[in-house]
Amino acid sequence: MTKTIWIAAIAGFLGCLSAVSGFSRKPKPVGPPNIIIILADDLGWSELGCYGNRFNETPNLDRLAAGGMRFTQAYATAPVCTPTRIALMTGQHPARVGITDYLDARDDKFLPPSYLTINEQLKTKGYHTGLIGKWHLTGDYGRKRGEPAKHGWDEVICSETGYIANGDYFHPYFFMPGVSAKTEGEYLTDRLNQEAVDFIKRSAAQPFFLYLSHYAVHTKLAGKPELVAKYQQKTGAGTNQNNPQLAAMLESIDDGVGRIVQTLNELGLRENTLILFTSDNGGELNVTTNAPLRGGKSQLYEGGIREAFIANWPAKIKEATVSNQVINTLDVYPTLLDVAFLKPPKHQLLDGVSFASVWKGTAQPKARTLYWHYPLPKPHFLGGRSAGAIRSGNFKLIEYFDTGQIELFNLSEDLSEKKDLSETEPAKRGELLAQLRAWRKKTVADSAQVRERFK
Repeated sequence: MTKTIWIAAIAGFLGCLSAVSGFSRKPKPVGPPNIIIILADDLGWSELGCYGNRFNETPNLDRLAAGGMRFTQAYATAPVCTPTRIALMTGQHPARVGITDYLDARDDKFLPPSYLTINEQLKTKGYHTGLIGKWHLTGDYGRKRGEPAKHGWDEVICSETGYIANGDYFHPYFFMPGVSAKTEGEYLTDRLNQEAVDFIKRSAAQPFFLYLSHYAVHTKLAGKPELVAKYQQKTGAGTNQNNPQLAAMLESIDDGVGRIVQTLNELGLRENTLILFTSDNGGELNVTTNAPLRGGKSQLYEGGIREAFIANWPAKIKEATVSNQVINTLDVYPTLLDVAFLKPPKHQLLDGVSFASVWKGTAQPKARTLYWHYPLPKPHFLGGRSAGAIRSGNFKLIEYFDTGQIELFNLSEDLSEKKDLSETEPAKRGELLAQLRAWRKKTVADSAQVRERFK
């Protein structure tokens, strides 16, 4: 038998073996990954099953975490939505941009189009980009100065054209009067999930970036009646804990995650698609508890800023990995530049750092120093106060601007922030307070110059 025949025979045997046994080597992904960010609204750190919740049902998100990396110390850049979304889109601290609170219908502020948003960066690498859902980076929608269409998105789908106020989850949607229903009795989260699936299907031939920004689980809570009834029958159902309305809304988000993953599998895109899931701030205390964390939305306690964060990328991230690395919404922008092989923008300072190397799972967590700046002219309607905060290592300090009160906690020993160490640890108190004030002085001063440049 000639050498050529032997090679052919061996190849044929291996092919038969593969067909019979189902064994096949996955092809190595070529080029940068598809990227999907799924952002929940007002979702507490402990609401997912993979973060210990035993009432809410989130099987698809739990599988996403089991198949990738779950972060235990991920933070939102602010305790309310708009500034965190500023950080996600620009890679800059909201204090630098000059938007540190959520924008309402009376607010003249907006994210100027001159900022280079992450989708615009990815477009330079050939990505097809789509925003589905909540934007909320402008206050005065009527003037359209900060609308997403001005920030370079290829597609903008079901994104509010009026102030969202207390939410609206069944068609017709008052903040999107131009959006027609596609199904009878249409539920907004289901509609966004379907739009995400459709976007993936029509974008499959090229790298794509999808930002699926849910309006749920923002109050006023409104789950689908059949799901609410299901959770009302569960043992332990309540109001501020195990809330059936919140659980129902979260299940609808989770269903969408399952549909997205299924679609990627069907199209052969799953291996080289990076999916990130997180939220913009903690849960509202009038509808949920963020226990064991203290506080909630509008507060700089852990319950207002610590977030669930899942990263799943079969080609790069090892299954069932848990990371204690401290990360922040600010880090998403440089991380996506990293995985897409893009350089940082020349004229837009990035305040975060890439955590792509963390996915390798070999490095020990690096110490981080994070800052929060949340000045308010009056107390937030949910109980939040005007304050700033710093986390350095395991210590966290909060400075209240209204009274000058200082609180200091050691998060490694006191995750629930019950023991104020500001009197017993004066050296650490002084060190962190000086560091926070120095950062704030420089960053807020920089913000005036930055805003002038980006008008």
